Amino acid sequence: MLSSVDATIPPMIARLDYVPPMPTIVASEHALLAVAQADTEAEGHSAAMSRFMMRTESVASSKIERITADAVDFAKALAGNRSNTSATSMVAASSALHSLVTVVGEQGRFELEDLLAAHRALMRDDPHEASYAGRPRDMQNWIGGSDYSPRDALHVPPAPARVPALLDDLLSYLNRDDVPVMTQAAIGHAQFESIHAFTDGNGRIGRALVSAVFRRRGVTRNAVVPLASGLLAKREDYFAALGAYRRGEPAPLVDLFARSAQAAATSSRVSIIRIKALPEEWTAEIQPRAGSAAQALIPAFYDHPVMTASEIEQRSGASSQATYTAIERLARAGFIQEITGRKRDRVWVAAELLAELDDLDRRIQAVMLA
Repeated sequence: MLSSVDATIPPMIARLDYVPPMPTIVASEHALLAVAQADTEAEGHSAAMSRFMMRTESVASSKIERITADAVDFAKALAGNRSNTSATSMVAASSALHSLVTVVGEQGRFELEDLLAAHRALMRDDPHEASYAGRPRDMQNWIGGSDYSPRDALHVPPAPARVPALLDDLLSYLNRDDVPVMTQAAIGHAQFESIHAFTDGNGRIGRALVSAVFRRRGVTRNAVVPLASGLLAKREDYFAALGAYRRGEPAPLVDLFARSAQAAATSSRVSIIRIKALPEEWTAEIQPRAGSAAQALIPAFYDHPVMTASEIEQRSGASSQATYTAIERLARAGFIQEITGRKRDRVWVAAELLAELDDLDRRIQAVMLA
């Protein structure tokens, strides 16, 4: 039995003055330009695009933690079906990401409550962690090893008594405007992971911090670029870079973040072009009558790609019979599909949007592995 364990206490970074190597700076600036260009292309379609990109990011971020579910189960979870716990967790990750990015973007700074609120959104429905949702840990935890002992752990974070001061210091760093953006995002993320402020969910909240940094610093305004898909492709390199940061070497992580952001941004532009074209393509093929339920449902499914029958009827503005006629028409054309297989409480999804989510993740990973 262990009688003691050595924990790692991260350094205070509020006034950190770190300048990456020149190649890292150049790669970071190129990546940020690509992110900004992708974000600009999403402008004017921000509701649909923001949901799509956030879901792509949150799914990849969850997969890094070995939380996996297929696209259909994820869509069911979006509609409120909680039969698949992994899919439900992915939806919660999307809610947490949206919570953090939105509030930080609106107020222009990070506050502790923002992190706690995002963690509540992530963990409040978790059957094992709900009681710890939205509050810093009051117990020792660790990364790796076994669930019962820190023996052979990859990282033992600081004792819980140190967490509040370390979080305050981290927030001060994240609110600076004199730090290169990619460096701030990477170091802020690595510092949060090293503090390991919560009993669970640290990785997903820590990766949400990256998107929130981009939004606060004005790199993005309309969408989230799914950088986590790039990290997923290089999962072992990612964990190794976090280890290097804890040994005082931030450059490998900044490099990996820049490469992942570049791949995500370039691949996302393909998805943005495809998604923006969908309403016009659907309209051209269906040729709905003006004022009809079918005409109303084309933009509705574009903005809300997963809907229950009652939601569809509400957004169609038509009678139940007219709505179901329109649903059948869209389904026959292959634009939407029913995913529950039930007669009651049915759910329809915009099939091409759902497929694009998986396609984007695959394209980013292919670029990272090339």
